[in-house]
Amino acid sequence: YLKVEKLELGTGDSIEFDKVLMFQSDDAVKIGVPYIEGAKVTAKVLSQGRHEKIKIIKFRRRKHHMKHMGHRQYYTEIQITGISA
Repeated sequence: YLKVEKLELGTGDSIEFDKVLMFQSDDAVKIGVPYIEGAKVTAKVLSQGRHEKIKIIKFRRRKHHMKHMGHRQYYTEIQITGISA
């Protein structure tokens, strides 16, 4: 399973990535310039979610100033179903 930046898809939907940078088969490695022509990666969306909270503290010494903030990034969990070159 992979967690990627949030994609606007529903659970169970299929997605196809056509910008493939590198492909390795049993005997050879293809490296794209910048992408490999005709290569595709298909995946299935498993879930949508948010990562753990990252706590941010901004502090200025000798000024009696401290600011607490937090951030939770959205993600889409996918499962790779096929790779073709």
